Amino acid sequence: MFLYKIDDELSLKQAELNDAERLFELTESGREYLKMWLPWLDFTVTVDDTREFIKGSMLGYAENRSLTTVIIYKSEIVGTAGFNNINWSNKTAYIGYWLGHDYQGKGIMTRVAKGLTDYAFQLLKLNKVEIRAAEENKKSRSIPERLGFVKEGRIRQAEWLYDHYVDLIVYGVLADEWDKHQ
Repeated sequence: MFLYKIDDELSLKQAELNDAERLFELTESGREYLKMWLPWLDFTVTVDDTREFIKGSMLGYAENRSLTTVIIYKSEIVGTAGFNNINWSNKTAYIGYWLGHDYQGKGIMTRVAKGLTDYAFQLLKLNKVEIRAAEENKKSRSIPERLGFVKEGRIRQAEWLYDHYVDLIVYGVLADEWDKHQ
C-alpha cells in the first residue's frame, strides 16, 4: 500500500475500499461547490459509486498508470489527490485533486501538490508534472502558480461540466526547474 508523509499533520495514502464512506460523505457535503469544477458528480450518487471509483483507482495503481490517494490531515480524510495519469513514455505525471469545502484555506492542497511533485521527481524520476484547472477556478489555479509552475497555455472547451464547456489552463514544471525553485 502507498503511504507518503508530507509533514507532521499531512500525509497521502492510497485510497482503499474502507475509505469509501468518508469520501462519499465529503462528496455529499460539498456537492454543489464541487460541481462547479468537477465533471463526475452526477455519476457519484451512492457510496457504491465511490467504491467503484476506488476499485478503478486501485487497478490503475496496480497497473502503474495512476495513483489516487486520500489526503489525511490531522488523522482525518479531507479529500483526494494524486496522479490522474502517469505517462511513462514521456516521463510526465498529471496531478488532480479536490478538497472538502471545510478544509480549504489552510494551505493543505498547496502542500499536497508540492509533496506529489517532489515524489514525481525524486522517487519516480519523471521529467515533468502538469496541473490543469478550469480557467475560472481561481483557487485551483493558484496552487500551481504558488508553487512556481509555468502557465503553458489554454486548451479551449476541454472539459464538459454538465451543461457547458470550460477552457482548461495547463501548468507545468520540469524536474530541473523544480530543483532550482525549491
